[in-house]
Amino acid sequence: MNIPYSIFFILLTCLSLHISAQDTPPPPRPEGNLKSRWAFEVSPKSVLPEHPRPQLVRPNWTNLNGKWNYAIRPVGELKPRTFDGQILVPFPAESTLSGVKKWVGKDNNLWYERSFKKPFLGVGERLILHFGAVDWHATIFIDGTMVGEHKGGYDPFSFDITEHVKRGKNHQLTVKVWDPVDSDHQARGKQVSNPRGIWYTSVTGIWQTVWLEVVPDIYIKRLKVTPDIDQEIVHLEVHFSEAPGSCTIITEIETNRPPASISRRNTTLETNVFRAELNVRDFRLWSPKNPFLYDLTVRLKKGEKKLDEVSSYFGMRKISLGTDDRGFTRLFLNNEPYFQFGPLDQGWWPDGLYTAPTDAALKYDLEVLKDMGFNMLRKHVKVEPARFYYHCDQMGMLVWQDMPSGFALGQLRVRADHANDADRPYESAQQFEQELMAMMDYLHNHPSIVVWVPFNEGWGQYDSQRINAMVKAYDPSRLSNPTSGWTDRDVGDIYDTHLYPGPGMEIVSKDRATVLGEFGGLGLPVAGHLWWQKRNWGYRTYKSQDELYSNYKKIMGGLEGLLSMGLSAAIYTQTSDVEGEVNGLMTYDRELVKFDPQMMRTFASNLYSFEGKAQVWLPSSEYRPQLWRYTTEDPGSTWPGGRIDPMSWKSGNGPFGTGDNIALPKGTIWNEGDIWIHQSFQLDQLPSDLRAMVYHGVGTKAEIFLNGRLLATLENGRRSRHYTHLDLSTHANLLANGQNVIEVKLSSEEGKKPSFDIGLYSIE
Repeated sequence: MNIPYSIFFILLTCLSLHISAQDTPPPPRPEGNLKSRWAFEVSPKSVLPEHPRPQLVRPNWTNLNGKWNYAIRPVGELKPRTFDGQILVPFPAESTLSGVKKWVGKDNNLWYERSFKKPFLGVGERLILHFGAVDWHATIFIDGTMVGEHKGGYDPFSFDITEHVKRGKNHQLTVKVWDPVDSDHQARGKQVSNPRGIWYTSVTGIWQTVWLEVVPDIYIKRLKVTPDIDQEIVHLEVHFSEAPGSCTIITEIETNRPPASISRRNTTLETNVFRAELNVRDFRLWSPKNPFLYDLTVRLKKGEKKLDEVSSYFGMRKISLGTDDRGFTRLFLNNEPYFQFGPLDQGWWPDGLYTAPTDAALKYDLEVLKDMGFNMLRKHVKVEPARFYYHCDQMGMLVWQDMPSGFALGQLRVRADHANDADRPYESAQQFEQELMAMMDYLHNHPSIVVWVPFNEGWGQYDSQRINAMVKAYDPSRLSNPTSGWTDRDVGDIYDTHLYPGPGMEIVSKDRATVLGEFGGLGLPVAGHLWWQKRNWGYRTYKSQDELYSNYKKIMGGLEGLLSMGLSAAIYTQTSDVEGEVNGLMTYDRELVKFDPQMMRTFASNLYSFEGKAQVWLPSSEYRPQLWRYTTEDPGSTWPGGRIDPMSWKSGNGPFGTGDNIALPKGTIWNEGDIWIHQSFQLDQLPSDLRAMVYHGVGTKAEIFLNGRLLATLENGRRSRHYTHLDLSTHANLLANGQNVIEVKLSSEEGKKPSFDIGLYSIE
């Protein structure tokens, strides 16, 4: 068919305008169709059927998960007259399990619709519509009438829809969702429009359970339970839908040792909040070794008439800071020093993305981690459904909970060398803080959660001191780690370092616990279990399991040295592979556990029972500048182990390098070529152990000699602010009574910024 040029030009222009008006191109899809075994158990007739809110349970509820109609339409268009097909709720539109697997993006709205009938309501009863989580801006309609809206991708929300429904009528529930992905500053975690490296596929729409609940006219909206083991009490807040006036509030704490503890309060409430202190005598502590939970029932009565009743639970535990018998500030659990060790936990699935296929799948990750001997995890820039934390409570897994980061990619990212926080837009900051406090409310009752983490690695970090103060004031029962990573602002309960592969740490403070918030990241791509075949990435990537094990053992050996210097916790990256990131203890589909659980349990057990303390023989410049002799002229046959010529060798303080590490004192400038450094130290006794703390930068090769014998060869390092710790105990026989000499030949790679410093110590 011949098309006149003028018409062709108009069509081409319209097409180009259409393309330019769209969002960025759809992200690259995975090669193949990777799924977990639980994906095959998902049935549209029964999707995540478990009660979604284990800490506030009533029996009369209806699950609305299943097939809904969906449509993707440009922003600004009205509700669609026809839909594109069906979507399986609550799996996000971009996921395989949703049945859609389409890119939505910031230029479109995602529309949902399904019909439902009003359940039977008794006299004075009301109907509540609940959403576990919707990413990001949700507007809710019933029969075309808007009943409410919510902004925030991670916190639950609900609406009283009693006045919008009639018995026997089919009602249309419509949900409109808009998500700016990474074009705005909203909390989004690791979602991006162009997945690569540590950034993953975006998630749009409903991704947690939708449900209806029948409640009384005056009902219990929320419980806030805060244990106090020192006073042997539980602080209880009961939040009602409205002030109940003259009423009776009955609380019952069930234990495995009857009789139950029952408290009955006759009162008149002119506000909607009831507060009480409940005695819990002869209580059992909750801990990872003994995750004992108390069942809690709260009833509201007027006269002899029961208005409402909910069931819940709690654990008696305390998280705090304290000083151990070696003088280190540590994390304490239940008033005892407690080393915490576990993985960075992303919580992504190849088939459901943000949403685990089944409750058993959600629980499986925790079962594997417990089997490996871990006692904690850091939930990384994502908030899970309540059932995840329920399983942590039941199984005894401590949780450090991140607030999902929010910033436009490339903006509002505070770098390590920036002393000031970002200047965040007011509306963005207001929304972030609203979501942060909503998260803390939502998860408050879970004994497993012990640390709040507002910011990660400077992503959207602003007003650090104020945010930390806000978190501490809002929940003084937990610790605050306000700036996990390398943007510390000298506030909070925790001083947090990230170092890959590591391990390393900051110097212990007397006011804060020192932790290694991320380390490891050892990757092993496994054929047949990959999201992409050629785009895989790891901080260190190996070709065999033997290589993986060998290098894991090395960094774990270094971890013991950190414990001897006061380290309180360590977090290994990560639970599972995620998309192109192959750093997991398991593959992304969870079919292969890469590490032997028995080996992992042994490592963990050694850390938990460790009681050594460091004896420093050769201080590093991290503590104070150390004087070395050095030369840039080849010392020839006198190297290594020979006597140096004091007239031809210069003196200079460590570290050696470009001086661009703001965390260290200024040392001796060295930015190209080779350099030889020399220092002696005295030993009046021979230790059986030998460790090193090494600052080893990009483009730096180091040959380290002790008393003329090769101690270690370090190839090209990584850019970091921190010292890596090495276990060199197999070379302790190189030490001698009296004078010892350490010599290092340093070589720099052209165009890089070399750096080096070293200290030696042993563990008593």
